[in-house]
Amino acid sequence: MFLMSLFYLVCYGATNKVGSITLCGLLSGMLAMILGVGKGGLFILLKFTLPAIAMDIGLLFIGTLFSLKVRLILLALIGSVAWALKSGVQDFLVGMDMNIVLLQFGINCLSGGAFAVLGALLVPLILKRLDAHDLLMKNGMRDK
Repeated sequence: MFLMSLFYLVCYGATNKVGSITLCGLLSGMLAMILGVGKGGLFILLKFTLPAIAMDIGLLFIGTLFSLKVRLILLALIGSVAWALKSGVQDFLVGMDMNIVLLQFGINCLSGGAFAVLGALLVPLILKRLDAHDLLMKNGMRDK
C-alpha cells in the first residue's frame, strides 16, 4: 500500500482531476497482468483497481473540505480499507472461517493503513518538487 497510495496520490496531485486515480490504477493493473505479476489473473487487476476506485469515490465526498495533507491521508486510508476488503472477500470465497476472515481484515486494514499514510505523507514533498521545476499544471494541487 505504500507505493500504491504514493503513486495514485501523486497522479491525483499532478492532474487535480477526479478519475485520474482510477485511470492510474487501471493502467497499473493491466500492466501487472501483462507482465505476469503473481498468479491471480483478474484478481491482480482488482488488486490495483479497487483501491483506486474507492479513492476516487472518496474524493467525490471529501472534495476540498480539508487541507491537502489531511485529504491525502483520508484518501490513503480509504484505499487501504478497499484493499483489505478485497483480500477479505477473497478469503471468504476460499472458504475461511468468518472469525479468521474478520481478523485478517483488521490486520490488513491496520498494516495497509499505516503504510498508506506513510506514502501519503510523502506526496506533498513530491508535489512541491514538481512545482518547483514547473512540471505541474498551472491549476494543479497547491496547498496554500
